[in-house]
Amino acid sequence: MGLFQFFMVIIMILCVLLVLVVLSQNPKGGGLSSTFGGGGGSQMFGVQRTNKFLDNTTWGLFIAIILLIVGAGVTHENPNALKPIKQNVTAPANNLPAQPSANGAAQLPAQPAQPTK
Repeated sequence: MGLFQFFMVIIMILCVLLVLVVLSQNPKGGGLSSTFGGGGGSQMFGVQRTNKFLDNTTWGLFIAIILLIVGAGVTHENPNALKPIKQNVTAPANNLPAQPSANGAAQLPAQPAQPTK
């Protein structure tokens, strides 16, 4: 497994963790902090500490994911990324619309023969 694939696996794991941390928060003061905090200010892992922990964890995971994405972009080796785009398109010989003939039927311009390979 290359370095790029390693970065991708770690990024996916951190994204799942970030989703779990964000879902455990409640913007109205509830969530995980109210479940563990109760209401006493003398608890070791109270509401304030839980909110601060979840907030710091959210920012830490976010920064780690951004740094890993940049690192994955730097280590990704795509041999076709810097090559100019080659298109095998031949220009049509005649771009004119169909011309009506004397009897009223439209005649299409003659198409050039396709080159053989």
